[in-house]
Amino acid sequence: MNSIYDFIITPKNKRYNNEKKIGDKTLITNTSIEDHKLVSKEAIIVSVPLAFKTVLKVGDEIMVHHNIFRRWYDVRGVSRNSGQFFKEDLYFCKPDQLYLYKKENKWLSIGDRCFIKPIKDDDYLTSDIEQKHIGILKIGNSSLEALGINPGDLVGFKAGREWEFIVDGQRLYCMKSNDIILKYEHKGNEVEYNPSWAHSSWRTD
Repeated sequence: MNSIYDFIITPKNKRYNNEKKIGDKTLITNTSIEDHKLVSKEAIIVSVPLAFKTVLKVGDEIMVHHNIFRRWYDVRGVSRNSGQFFKEDLYFCKPDQLYLYKKENKWLSIGDRCFIKPIKDDDYLTSDIEQKHIGILKIGNSSLEALGINPGDLVGFKAGREWEFIVDGQRLYCMKSNDIILKYEHKGNEVEYNPSWAHSSWRTD
């Protein structure tokens, strides 16, 4: 079974990462199925498109757009699957809705996407707050490499481009290469910022 133009995928675990174990109890951490923040972005490829060649293959672990798995309510208040729902636990995924894939236990970006790790503000009064529009490039791409911008570099990015992903328990910002507008020199005192909830919301099962 193959789609002509889309990938067919299935959630890696559940569609929502909204459960937290406390002792023998399970706590639901959000109450709205339309809230995108705790919709899972982790998926497994079930089949690849017939219309073009791709480095991706069946069984690959990927990160996708949250709208694929997110449910919503119609005007009558009835819960509905997304437009990408196929059947049972299978969904269509357009190529531009796929952002990362894992190869040899390492995450690699797809196309022109990159991922930035925010850093802490060095003001002692706001030590638990991240600096705005600056971070460390964690996952780059060939476009950035051609400009001499590589993972580990300190970069500045455009305001409003911080699209949050939780990748292996780390909160990263996904954006396009042209959202990166500055390359800074490291001062040597940069501290990566990862809120405690990011690791607790990441599923490993």
